[in-house]
Amino acid sequence: ESSSPVESRGPPRSSAATMGAVADAFKLLFACAGIFASFSYFAVLQEDVYKKEYGGSDKVKGEKFAFTFLALTAERGINAAIALLGMAVLGGSGIKIPHKEIFNSGISQMLAMAASNEALRYVSFPTQVLGKSCKMVPVMAGGILLGGKSYDLVKYLQVALITLGVTVFNFGGKKKKVGKPDQPFGLLLLGASLLMDAVTGGLQDKVKKTTKEINPLVKGAKPSMHESMLWTNASGCLVALLLALLTGHLVNGLAFCSKHPEVLKAIVVYSISSAVGQNFVYYTLTQFNPLVLTTVTTTRKIFSTLFSVFRNPENSLSPMQWGGTSLVFAGLIGDIAKKMMS
Repeated sequence: ESSSPVESRGPPRSSAATMGAVADAFKLLFACAGIFASFSYFAVLQEDVYKKEYGGSDKVKGEKFAFTFLALTAERGINAAIALLGMAVLGGSGIKIPHKEIFNSGISQMLAMAASNEALRYVSFPTQVLGKSCKMVPVMAGGILLGGKSYDLVKYLQVALITLGVTVFNFGGKKKKVGKPDQPFGLLLLGASLLMDAVTGGLQDKVKKTTKEINPLVKGAKPSMHESMLWTNASGCLVALLLALLTGHLVNGLAFCSKHPEVLKAIVVYSISSAVGQNFVYYTLTQFNPLVLTTVTTTRKIFSTLFSVFRNPENSLSPMQWGGTSLVFAGLIGDIAKKMMS
């Protein structure tokens, strides 16, 4: 006797939801790994560019690179070029692109980077790191005010936990020789950088909303990764170039690089590393949201510091710093667990 065929209905809805949550968790881990590796290498080279003295000797003090807008022009330009290459190979989204909103977010992003880099000339490194470690707060505020977003209580607690962990890590180290006191102008630059972070977060949310509005017939319309990367970096490059011309960073910076060619080589290499990281950044941004992206990039600073410690074994970590690292990991694991359970 033949049995009647059993209709295949696929996995239960709860199983499908669990599989989707696991897939999202792996996407987040993949994004974290790419951002951590590329930007940690970027940070090492950039630190060498800005902190190393060039042309010095035992009797003569060397000179330092201080042409931020030239470096940003090169970095943003190389990022835009690689994005254009990515579009040529992989193609675009085929939808209408909100160029104005993407351009605005690229300009604010570049200005945030310029302000924080310039701040290092006037404040200590721990002060600069502390300010930028708390950038998740203004990004959340920007998402609420400019992007019309809302967050639940758990997300607020996770952001607070990660911010606390980064703060404890950076200020829980061994006492070191005190340098020059922080100058008010440097603190003002950090405030400006945080303000631009808030604007950037809100504008990135607005890009998603505007894209859907101008493409009403396309479900889930959004620019491709390389389209966002291209227009964001192109606008930042253009404004950085203009500011480099106005401030003298272009002419004087090129003269400096001509005198010390290893600086230009390092800038090009870390710009390429930045471009690789940007691919992971925009992957994260398109798969998740600006707050997740900021959480990942802020936590990356700890990994960059750990890598710096491994480069120099004399820089051992204190118990408080290990505690700060644990707090950050707890926040990240809590976020992944929440995604898997939702």
